[in-house]
Formats: sequence, C-alpha cells, structure tokens
Amino acid sequence: MRNVVLGGLLMTGIAASVPAQAQDTVRIGLVQPLTGSVAYNGKSVVEGARLAVEEMNAAGGVLGKKIELIVEDGQCTPANSVNAVEKLVQKDKVVTLVGAFCSSATAAIMPVAQKYKLPLITGVSSKASLTEQGNPYFFRAAETDALMAEAFAKILANDLKLTKVAYIGVNDDWGRGGVEEFSRDLTALGVKTVLTEYFDHGATDFFTLLTKLRAAKPDGVFVAAETQDGSILVKQIREMGLDTKVFGVGSWATADFINLTGEAAEGIHAAVPYASSMDTPRNQTFVQKYQAKYGIKPGKYGAAGYNALNIAGQAIARAGGTDAEAIRASLAKTSYEAPNGVYKFTDKGQAYGFDAVLVRIEKGEPKVIASTPVDAPH
Repeated sequence: MRNVVLGGLLMTGIAASVPAQAQDTVRIGLVQPLTGSVAYNGKSVVEGARLAVEEMNAAGGVLGKKIELIVEDGQCTPANSVNAVEKLVQKDKVVTLVGAFCSSATAAIMPVAQKYKLPLITGVSSKASLTEQGNPYFFRAAETDALMAEAFAKILANDLKLTKVAYIGVNDDWGRGGVEEFSRDLTALGVKTVLTEYFDHGATDFFTLLTKLRAAKPDGVFVAAETQDGSILVKQIREMGLDTKVFGVGSWATADFINLTGEAAEGIHAAVPYASSMDTPRNQTFVQKYQAKYGIKPGKYGAAGYNALNIAGQAIARAGGTDAEAIRASLAKTSYEAPNGVYKFTDKGQAYGFDAVLVRIEKGEPKVIASTPVDAPH
C-alpha cells in the first residue's frame, strides 16, 4: 500500500535527511488498517483525517507551514503497526503520531512512541486499560468500552426489556473488552448471560456459533464487531430466522455498515460516540463538508479521524513549534470543539466531555434515541 501524502510529495532521500524543525511542512503520521477485515473502517479514519488537514491547510496550516499527513497501513496487527511507526519516526520524521485503530495494535505502538518521546493520539482504540499504563505520551480521543457500558447499559436493559443476553465479539482486545464491560454492567442490572462466544477477524461462516445462539434462546444479542465482520454476522442471524434484539458497539451507525447489511440492519441498536444524525449546527456543517467530499455521510470512524487530526493540529499550533515535549504539554490542555461535543483530557490522557448516543437503525438511517455526555472516568 502506497503512502498517502497530503501537502505534496517529497523526495524520500531529502525527507530522510532533513531534521523535523527544518522541514517546509509539519508532518503528522497516521497508522490505520488499509487492508484486511477492518479496512472499511481504517479508510474512513483516513478520510476524516484528510478532511481535517485540508481545512487546516486552507486556513493557513500551523506554524506558518502546511500540514503533511503521511499514512501507513498497520493492518490492525501489532507487528505491522510497530513497523509502520518505526518508518514514520525514523524515515519520515513526523512530529506527532495518530493510530493504530485496533486496541491490540495501539497497545503495541504505545511503548514505541514513548521510546521516541513522541505524542501518540488514538481516535478509536477503546480498551479501557490503555490509559491506565502510565504512558505520558498517549492520548485517547475516544470513548472506552467501560464508559459506553456505564452510559447505556440501563437504557438498553429497560428500553429493550432484556432478561437473557448472549454476547458475541471479535477475538481481540477490543472485542473482549466490549463483551466484558457490557456483560458486567447488564449483569449488575439483573440481566442473565446465556452465551459468550468469540470469532476471528475475517470470519464469514457463523453457522456453528449461531446454532449455539439459537439453543441459548436469548432475548438480546450484544455484538462487538466492525463493518465487514458485523454485517456478515447480522445478516446470518436474520437468515437463520433468529428473532432476537441485536445491539452492539463499533461501526453500526455508519453508512458503510448499513449499506452492507441491508434490510437486516433494520431495528438494530448501537452505542456510539458519533452519528451523522446528531442534531447540532457544528455536526450539520461537518456532515455537509464530508458528504460533499466523499459522497457519503460520515460515521464514527470518519469523525474519529477528523477529530484526532484537529486535536493534533491545534496542539502543535498552541505549542508554538514542533518540539515533542511542548506538543505533549499542549495536548494535555486540549479543549477542542468537535462535531460531537467538546474534547478534554484527564491527567491519564483519557478524553471526556463529548457526547455519545444510542441509535436505532430505521429505514437505513441511524435515529438517535438517547444521548449522554461522556464523563471523566471515576
């Protein structure tokens, strides 16, 4: 996969030899899955990031220079993501890193960012423990599984009248984290767990898993899965005639997911930090710009890329230079007005203050049925 470079192409030899402070652009490195089973989502992050960079550059860039976005394909795997970061740091001389989508991949690049003393922002990775590792260079501009479960478990249990729930998740840190957090909070509300199953990224045949699901007879199924995996799973749930309420976390309020899932998406619920249907003037403007550029409404991951790059750009501008320690200190003072609310960071680098929503898919659109601000962790 070729690098995606905004702000013009530079000769590799020159780029490798010029120190960051002497470059004619301000380089930000972005690691996302551009291939593999979550490529749909990674490409959406890149789209949002590009739009943010385009807007910032149109307004004059930062530090009197254009922002140059350099994108690497981490494939959502730890090893590939680490290799991508090493290239971005050593060869491309980026001043800030954004990535790496999957929580396991982000966990792998966190110590690399710390080794090089470079700020790292994730707009996606939601495994709660990432901000508990004491890494001063790491900032999460996203919800955690724990915060979403705390915000919406009671609404889900009461509104969907759940008594018995099955939990299905992709077999990685994010999938297991989502299942653990939601099952804990729903169990505390008296909802019985009747099944817990995990599947591998890229799975296409869920017959054996769904046979177990039918036997468990739940009245609700919680799913932690992204666009490609989730759409196949939801369609097969409906194809097997399983008449159960489906809810989950991930990309479920995005146009890509809804288009891929088709009629099977109707009536499902999703707890997400962003939906294109959020009714605020700032979001309406963002949706218009995104749709004009890409021909599709933004979803959770388009917004995540947009927010993460704006947060990075604003921090660099406040820092007054590209010194990593100054950028890190500036990030800690973030107060960014996003399409979905205001982002600030705790001392541990966890974002709070923005809004999260529970949506129900109705006639192909994510209808907001509940909204809550994401508070700082207790």
